[in-house]
Amino acid sequence: MNIIKFEDIKSWQKAKELTISVYKLFEKTNDFGFKNQIERASVSIMNNIAEGYDRQTNKEFRQFLYIAKGSCAEVRSMLYLAAELEKISKEDFNRLYKLTEEISKLLFGLIKTINV
Repeated sequence: MNIIKFEDIKSWQKAKELTISVYKLFEKTNDFGFKNQIERASVSIMNNIAEGYDRQTNKEFRQFLYIAKGSCAEVRSMLYLAAELEKISKEDFNRLYKLTEEISKLLFGLIKTINV
């Protein structure tokens, strides 16, 4: 697959899916600190992929992909907390957890293909 714009990147597409799911899932929560943190972390994944790609150097793109991968781990960590505090169902936890794992694997694969 030829990547012409950041929207073509599979990990960005999946990160957008994750972000929309997170926003919808926590839409009505009263814990605004938690809500804000998990929303910001999920947005960070897709935005770092986009920003890194548009920097147009392999070195910077790779750096931003690592940041996106870290934000993905942050979302996954917060999902554990949300599940333990019964803010989300086990089904929602499993669905979003799998999505974060998929994104992380895609990011790692992309990082490995970039020559610095």
